[in-house]
Amino acid sequence: MAALILLNKPYGVLCQFSGPGPTLADLLDQPGFYPAGRLDKDSEGLVLLTNSGQLQTRIADPKHKMPKEYWVQVEGEVSDDALQMLRTGVLLKDGKTRPASVNRLNNPLPAREPAVRYRRAVPTNWLLIKLKEGRNRQIRRMTAAVGNPCLRIYRYRIGPWSLEHTPPGESRLIKVNLPR
Repeated sequence: MAALILLNKPYGVLCQFSGPGPTLADLLDQPGFYPAGRLDKDSEGLVLLTNSGQLQTRIADPKHKMPKEYWVQVEGEVSDDALQMLRTGVLLKDGKTRPASVNRLNNPLPAREPAVRYRRAVPTNWLLIKLKEGRNRQIRRMTAAVGNPCLRIYRYRIGPWSLEHTPPGESRLIKVNLPR
């Protein structure tokens, strides 16, 4: 049986244990655990850490197609055409993205400190985006490509694990049966 830490990573924390802080070491004191995937410094939400190489590979390796759910705040009104492009795949410099599940979302999170930005004349909207791939800064590049630059990303779920009942900066430890 492997152990898994579900961490709600706050904005501004590096998804590594060393380097200029704050880092994961400032939030966790569990030796032998390593991230199964990453979130960039500007993104918030679920980071999974495990003490099992087998589980780490199963979570992070794209060949397992573990779905990831993000709550994404974008600039401007999102047109139906933009939603359709996101759903069917967006052409990026490194190729077309796989189809994604994309829906509008009512504001799911409180305002962030520091504030994302404040421009009274330009509205923001939230999207729920579910991906089964994980290219570098993919969501930011996808939303920019359809004309709605990304302002905030919050990863809520990876596969069966979510941040339900886990406040920012907090974590919880669970046991996971490894597949044979």
